Amino acid sequence: MFGGDVVAAGVDANVTNRQRMTQTPWAVWLWCAGMGVLGSLTSLTPGPYFRSLLGICDRRYSSVPLESSELFSRHPGNPILTAASWPHTVNAVFNPAVTEFDGETLLLVRVEDRTGLSHLAVARSADGITDWLVEPDRAFLPDRESHAEAFGIEDARITRIADEFAIVYTGYSTDGPLVCLATTTDFREYQRHGVLFPPDDKDAARFPSRFGGRHALIHRPVSVTPSQAAHIWISWSPDLRHWGDHTILLRARKASWWDAHKVGLCAPPLLTADGWLLLYHGVHTTAAGSIYRLGLALLDAQQPQIVLARSSEWIFGPDAPYERIGDVDQVVFSCGWQLLDDGDSLRIYYGAADTSVCLATASLSGLLAWLHRHSS
Repeated sequence: MFGGDVVAAGVDANVTNRQRMTQTPWAVWLWCAGMGVLGSLTSLTPGPYFRSLLGICDRRYSSVPLESSELFSRHPGNPILTAASWPHTVNAVFNPAVTEFDGETLLLVRVEDRTGLSHLAVARSADGITDWLVEPDRAFLPDRESHAEAFGIEDARITRIADEFAIVYTGYSTDGPLVCLATTTDFREYQRHGVLFPPDDKDAARFPSRFGGRHALIHRPVSVTPSQAAHIWISWSPDLRHWGDHTILLRARKASWWDAHKVGLCAPPLLTADGWLLLYHGVHTTAAGSIYRLGLALLDAQQPQIVLARSSEWIFGPDAPYERIGDVDQVVFSCGWQLLDDGDSLRIYYGAADTSVCLATASLSGLLAWLHRHSS
């Protein structure tokens, strides 16, 4: 029986699958459901008609074809930076911002000391993969005497604007996380420009260009009324001091979606031929805890408040042991990506389990093509 076809009374073998669904007696469907359980417990292989019945059931719950290929390739040498890479004792290094500086790849890494407080440290490499030089004398240290940075600074994003580098980072104030801005030209001296948005707010980055003479910034405030919500917003300013026209850009989805609990920006927006590509993280809360995964969105090139596409699925999540186990389990979290000179090779630097720095690579054209096929 299990090696041949199941022929139900009144069902023609040449009719379509849709017709088979309507013609198949309920008893056969019940048998198929039971055999689905049995098949998972045995090595018996059902015949082609039985497989077609199961295929009908599967397709009813799938809006797009399943794909097995991964969009990102993890570097085989991951993690590329750990606490042991530092010349002094630290607890963890993770969530780096990235830029090119003096012909090298420069990371501004979040370093968590054993006090539990964080600062930002410079690490640079000629090839962006190996032989990292950590330079403690170039660190961006928190102003512990200030309200905004009393408990450290975290998770920077770097946007290059002409010869200046804008660093948008999270200050951990006595009243919670907030968004701060600093600039530098050499990653030795840093000029603070104060608080842009009050608590609770984080995961922020500037666009590298203006729109109608105004600056735009993406960030993630948290509301508690009428219910807690953490959506991605876009805000506008004529002078980087006064902000308005606040608009929700991407809402956290609901129920069992991979990005249902909260969402936040990862790397700064990347301009492509199709628009501004966003890499964002979504948090899925389970009985075992939260899982941080990454997804994509695409914004209009001239009006970035317009969302053109948003991935229906997550594209990169914790899988390797160093991503699943650490100070915070089940986390991949990126604050920076780097487009190489060929215009297509993309490097994503990310924090793994809030413990180490890792690298993954992808094709920009591949990401865009995938997003157009998997947009919700």
